[in-house]
Amino acid sequence: MRVHEKHLRPTSSGASGQGKVASDQQGLNGAESLVRSLAAAGVDTYFANPGTTEMQLVAALDRIEGLRPVLCLFEGVATGAADGYARMTGRPAATLLHLGPGLANGLANLHNARRARSSIVNIVGDHATYHRSLDAPLTSDIEGIARPVSTFVRTVQDVGAAGHDAVRAVAAARSAPGVATLILPADLAWSSGAAVANPSQPVAPRDVDPERIAATAAALRNAVHPALLMSGTVYAATP
Repeated sequence: MRVHEKHLRPTSSGASGQGKVASDQQGLNGAESLVRSLAAAGVDTYFANPGTTEMQLVAALDRIEGLRPVLCLFEGVATGAADGYARMTGRPAATLLHLGPGLANGLANLHNARRARSSIVNIVGDHATYHRSLDAPLTSDIEGIARPVSTFVRTVQDVGAAGHDAVRAVAAARSAPGVATLILPADLAWSSGAAVANPSQPVAPRDVDPERIAATAAALRNAVHPALLMSGTVYAATP
């Protein structure tokens, strides 16, 4: 499967054009608030296979400078590319997927990303909130589909919360690290009244119990054929 890349805007100097997005902007629609808040938190690269419910997000990616959207022809390519980007750069990538079936098409590589502890902000569009009760052909339990491969799952409930939910997702993706899935209903994407949120700090990793380290060392010493399974974050860590 070939991946076609489209630079909708030239990449500005700096990590993500943060000087432009950190300004106090009020009255944005939910999609632009979400994308600008992600940019302020350092997420500037998107691997996308969008549909109709994500058009406001696509428009936001087109309007905001300093972002790098990459159009992928299959959701599995988008999620696999985001996993690879996170592993190689040590920075979170974003995906943009269409409803529950689009998310389902990308699950295998999100599973791999979860196992590799790759930082991904997985954005999924949903039907308008008032449309869900009609049970359209692509209606599904998006949170339920996302939960097995995600360390964080949230559906935006109010347009004013879109930016805040976005920065929480970035912090969650960096903290675990892992896949943070954020679901944006279409009507909240196009509604106005949102703003850019300030980035949240990731949670520092917990200290490992010294007794657990000692027990592990003893097990390795006593093993006949010891083996270690280590994640990519271990290989990237400085001694």
